[in-house]
Amino acid sequence: MPELVAIDLPGGPRFTHVLEAAWDAGDAVAPIDPRLPPRVRRELVHALAPTVMISSDGDATKLGGGRPVEEGDAVVIATSGSTGAPRGVVLTRAAVEASAYATSARLGVDPGCHRWLACLPLAHIGGLSVLMRALVTGTPCTVVPGFDAATVTAIARRGEATHVSLVATALGRIEPGLFARILLGGAAPPDGLPANVVTTYGMTETGSGVVYDGVPLDGVDVAIGTGQDGQGRDGEVLLRGPMLLRAYRDGTDPTIPGPDHEGGWLPTGDAGRLDDGRLVVHGRMAEVITTGGEKVWPVPVEQAIATLPEVAEVAVWRRADPEWGERVVAWVVPRDPSAPPALGALVEAVRETLPPWAAPKELVLTDRLPRTASGKVRRAALG
Repeated sequence: MPELVAIDLPGGPRFTHVLEAAWDAGDAVAPIDPRLPPRVRRELVHALAPTVMISSDGDATKLGGGRPVEEGDAVVIATSGSTGAPRGVVLTRAAVEASAYATSARLGVDPGCHRWLACLPLAHIGGLSVLMRALVTGTPCTVVPGFDAATVTAIARRGEATHVSLVATALGRIEPGLFARILLGGAAPPDGLPANVVTTYGMTETGSGVVYDGVPLDGVDVAIGTGQDGQGRDGEVLLRGPMLLRAYRDGTDPTIPGPDHEGGWLPTGDAGRLDDGRLVVHGRMAEVITTGGEKVWPVPVEQAIATLPEVAEVAVWRRADPEWGERVVAWVVPRDPSAPPALGALVEAVRETLPPWAAPKELVLTDRLPRTASGKVRRAALG
């Protein structure tokens, strides 16, 4: 049976070499984030159950308690870990190839003149998918240990990369025009993006982004589940395509029958709608705020508040309220701590584009927002 090779290495040429060697041998890989503390690492290794570990000293160690993978499996990668215990997502070689070719076709990537830069954590699908895409399509790829604005800028200025995948916080720290294309995922995009930035929607279970600027990649189907009435009502976003996971590492298949009564649909847990064929995502269904009986999605509120010049970063979440059940709260990182925005300014900005009940009733000033390694705000950590 094929091995599952855990790669406990930072991003770089050695990581790439180990991944290629495992694939050539017919094995699958499981990237381990070297930054994890010991307890979290143990939990992750237990969940992924690799049979071999490649560590920073270059040794390959056989692991007890590991489980082999099935023929054709390419990678077992942990979900983002923003909530709950880590869970392994199993992607086959066919799924990885489908993702690589669909993405490259949509972007018009030419291996003869384009180069990828992998600068996001390789233990997350947003970073690993860049490297896998490059290997599958034969496109040159520079791999670095992590995002550093100066390093990324220098690589782009030297012409060593034309395409890159980033999260919003990283995008704000570089000059976007240095790249031909920037894939932006991991969280809701800010307004006013440059023309060379392509917003992506996807998750670990889809092997990378599968919807670009609201339009599904070739071969990807999008439907709206609960609440669909044929007229674009909001409901759960469902996805289907050849790049979806085979199963979770525990053997669970999360796909379900969809509106067409056929199987293979992945329920994403996100709410959204289809607007003339374009997908509009509101946010996690579990993250809706119910205040005075009205539903508020955090992302549109964050986007409205982010237009204020005094706001560097913002996250919107909820707190219990004796009168309204829940109240909308805005956590704001001020651009200038000595001149932070006032609650009234936030309320006014939100009410310009959203219903009055969406406006925050409380402002919390903070010096940073809790985020996952992939750049998503950890709303559950907002207190």
